[in-house]
Amino acid sequence: MTVLDLHHVQITIPVGAEATARAFYVGVLGLAEISKPDSLAGRGGLWLRAGAREVHLGVQDGVDRSGSRAHTAFEVHDLQSARTALAASGVAVEESVPIPGLTRFEFRDPFGNRLELLQRLG
Repeated sequence: MTVLDLHHVQITIPVGAEATARAFYVGVLGLAEISKPDSLAGRGGLWLRAGAREVHLGVQDGVDRSGSRAHTAFEVHDLQSARTALAASGVAVEESVPIPGLTRFEFRDPFGNRLELLQRLG
């Protein structure tokens, strides 16, 4: 087996929370919503584009997302302006453990999913 690339990641949101997810992921983070195929359209959730990759938001109740260390990391061009935009939207950020060559921080979406923004240094 040879893995060629990463196509998408899927995280979950509560059932019926698509409007809140859309406001956060499209409105605050600036990801582009993409159409789900007809075969999956009736299942709820939404799909987003992050550069050349996709983020699928599936619906699932009964999940404690706030305690999970699992996360999705998005690379940005200007980490400071992203931090400012999140703060303006009332999102609290936490500093992350340093990684050589990167500057980064993390935060939680409205459902408790852990997210990370990072910028390459140099």
